Amino acid sequence: MAAEQSNHFTEQDKLERENHNQDRESRESTAHGSNAENKHSTPSEDKTTTSRKDKRGFASMDAAMQRAIASKGGRAAHAQGVAHEFNSAEAREAGRKGGVAVSRNRQHMAEIGKKGGEAAHKKRQKDNTNSSV
Repeated sequence: MAAEQSNHFTEQDKLERENHNQDRESRESTAHGSNAENKHSTPSEDKTTTSRKDKRGFASMDAAMQRAIASKGGRAAHAQGVAHEFNSAEAREAGRKGGVAVSRNRQHMAEIGKKGGEAAHKKRQKDNTNSSV
């Protein structure tokens, strides 16, 4: 199976990424050019700009590009047979763990119970008004 692995990106995908990177570089050079002209900025102005580490690589891409790449990765994993798929037992266990975690917050559970009680009470009132007619 390892011999069958190949780069799942098409030439079109590579071109899209190159264009995206060029666009980003041009935006960065424009932003850096304006900073170069104004070298006497105050420390408070420096804090408002983002550092280069804020968004690099995958994080710097727009959301649509990220989704497209992630989607291809998921399809490739399924095609290779290495993707994980939940079965009903695993899903049940995950749901149980989530329920246990949520139920530890007593205030949250009280709010949920209150809403449920109010909804049931309103339904009972509706049913009683319809049946008395």
